[in-house]
Amino acid sequence: MKKINSQDNLEILRNIDKNPQASQRDLAAKLGFSIGKINYCIKALQNKGLIKIKNLQKKKNKLSYIQEYILTPQGMSLRTKLTIDFMKRKLKEYDELKKELNDKN
Repeated sequence: MKKINSQDNLEILRNIDKNPQASQRDLAAKLGFSIGKINYCIKALQNKGLIKIKNLQKKKNKLSYIQEYILTPQGMSLRTKLTIDFMKRKLKEYDELKKELNDKN
């Protein structure tokens, strides 16, 4: 099974936390992913125990139902870790750019 990019995980977890009832189509549009990629990532996050999927409403038309994504404690912990890692990377990039600019002057 293909490994999911940690940045993709972070973006999906952030968006699920902000809008737990977003459809996969909504998430794909917001993140610029294909629906297939979102589906794959969500299933991987669910299999790892990072999110739970709760069916809220089923209608006679099986294509029309609402799901809610719930971050598990492990999902919240991973989101926090990924956010910290992201911030560390960005601060390092900032410091490198600042040094590069200072060296040019």
